[in-house]
Amino acid sequence: MKPPTPRQQEILDHIRRAVRQDGVPPTIAEIAEALGIRSTNAVRGHLQALARKGLIELLPSLARGIRLLERGGEPDDALPIIGQVAAGRPVLTEAHVEKYCRIGPELFQDRADYLLRVRGLSMRDAGILEGDLLAVQRTEEARSGQIVVARLGDEVTVKRLRLEGSKAYLDPANPEFQPIAIDLESQELCIEGVVVGVIRSEWV
Repeated sequence: MKPPTPRQQEILDHIRRAVRQDGVPPTIAEIAEALGIRSTNAVRGHLQALARKGLIELLPSLARGIRLLERGGEPDDALPIIGQVAAGRPVLTEAHVEKYCRIGPELFQDRADYLLRVRGLSMRDAGILEGDLLAVQRTEEARSGQIVVARLGDEVTVKRLRLEGSKAYLDPANPEFQPIAIDLESQELCIEGVVVGVIRSEWV
């Protein structure tokens, strides 16, 4: 099987980025606009070629009917491992991916979308240690009591969420660290996901 042409590879890379950043594949029109391709028919032709090469599956009944069949040589069910997160950028972006890890979905009670490498010991007493991988389900909503991946301004942190009226608290699980208080009426709290499992560092 021939490898994708440069333009086909460009389209494939764009689809991967869109899925990782937005959680859904782009439409044909969005691909054309993003890559400066004047004709949507040209995009459709490239997509059909990628499908023939076994890199994507086309689902013609859906507006976003593109399904990735591989991720840079990894199986489609592999989870991205997110390492150092750059300030001001969403966690699940291409630039943050260290590698992919194939993890059986049965390991976690809820579906995981990515693995986040832990920095620091603020959640030590919850059994989350430096270097561990957190299985995270991508969501913008969380319940009080859940361990969340939260963004405050340019900083991303993992803490237990506590909601009390118009106030939210991000509680550490280590007495050496202080809770973070957020006034929801004047400050923005961005939830990037909820933790659905932990993989100990020596296992990976």
